[in-house]
Amino acid sequence: MSVQDREASVVAASAEPAPVAPGVVGRGRWIERWTPEDESFWTSAGKRIALRNLIFSIVAEHIGFSIWMLWSIVVVRMYGTYDDAGVLIQAGANGWALTAEQGLTLLAVTSGVGAFLRVPYTFAVPIFGGRNWTVISALLLIIPTLGLAWVVGRPDTSFGVLVAIAATAGFGGGNFASSMANITFFYPDKEKGWALGLNAAGGNIGVAVAQKLVPVAIGIGGVGLAMAGLMYLPLAVVAAVLAFLFMDNLREAKADPKPTARSLRHGHTWVMAFLYVGTFGSFIGYSAAFPTLLTVVFDRPDIALGWGFLGALLGSLARPYGGKLADRFGGSRITIIAFVLMAGAGLLAVEGIRQESLGFFFVSFLALFLLTGIGNGSTYRMIPSIFNRLRDVKGDGSEASVLDFKRQSAGAVGIISAIGAFGGFAIPFVYKYSREWFDGSIVPALQLYIGVFLVMALLTWILYVRKGARMAGV
Repeated sequence: MSVQDREASVVAASAEPAPVAPGVVGRGRWIERWTPEDESFWTSAGKRIALRNLIFSIVAEHIGFSIWMLWSIVVVRMYGTYDDAGVLIQAGANGWALTAEQGLTLLAVTSGVGAFLRVPYTFAVPIFGGRNWTVISALLLIIPTLGLAWVVGRPDTSFGVLVAIAATAGFGGGNFASSMANITFFYPDKEKGWALGLNAAGGNIGVAVAQKLVPVAIGIGGVGLAMAGLMYLPLAVVAAVLAFLFMDNLREAKADPKPTARSLRHGHTWVMAFLYVGTFGSFIGYSAAFPTLLTVVFDRPDIALGWGFLGALLGSLARPYGGKLADRFGGSRITIIAFVLMAGAGLLAVEGIRQESLGFFFVSFLALFLLTGIGNGSTYRMIPSIFNRLRDVKGDGSEASVLDFKRQSAGAVGIISAIGAFGGFAIPFVYKYSREWFDGSIVPALQLYIGVFLVMALLTWILYVRKGARMAGV
């Protein structure tokens, strides 16, 4: 090599940019390199950055969940009182006179829209970046809050328009998928169960908070039911501002959405989606319907408004512990135990109805909520474990392959959460049709759920617990 060539090589080498250190926040709050599996980076800087993003992700998701479930409480005040012949005896708040069937339809549609939106919300993270999409999705929550505040004061509004406005609360349900898909990138595999469980619990608990605070709030301010929307309007803006100021985008999470689409090729993605219908779908469906069931089955709207929040609270608080138990004992083992016990709690709820015991029914449902929370955490912990196993079997061991399966896992989290959330759409409808077809009884609905839980327990054992199964022990 000539002197000139050597000098040119030196100049070229000096012109190459130095590698970006992991965790360095650049313009637009983009982190170019993120290596949470590197123990030295994780303990020195990564854990702190991840925790900051987790905290403000929880804030935004909490507000989203609260707004998603606002109608579960508001609708209880909108029921009319009817005699056995279906003649209206007394209207509800603001002159509304909804029937139980109308209320359950409204709740089902609201839950269904939230579930559907989880699909595009999952794809939004790799397209826009986790922090950027959190800001956008929080600002979208202004629409359902203003819509609720407007429509509840207009009892002459057609039921179709009412349902359409309530459906916009589904924006809050979509937030969960993007939040979980984003946070899964921040944490090392050994801490994903706890982190995802904590993130999810912080959002889920918004259901309980809304169900506790909304009945109090609508009694103050002089605007009645409209206060349910107005109280969350500024909180949605605050969540967007906090995300803008304190969250980060990860470059490795920003890619084309093809890995998410590739995750759908694996049969285990669909199996986990089915299992998640039984855990999270049950949680969100029961959360939406529980206040209405207490009102129409036992004629106790006072209990529904004063204590109905306890179910969602227990389910939310149990979720991170489900993830932690899964980190220690394996997600599949905890999941199968949860399904078997959920079937048992369902049997007790049926007995409570047959004995006409509100207390027995109430406690049985609290147990159901608790177990759905544990199952939520354990099923979510299974997802990255399954994709790690798929990576080892189908990957080529390269850094690109490892990153691809990591992205597939994150995408699968969002897709599974979307499909699972459709349980929240189905459950109110099952209760509705059970009442219509079985002389006002919800016992057949509960019996159906018990059978589904047992089927899910069996499927979990066959694929993920049984000795010899390829995915045993995930």
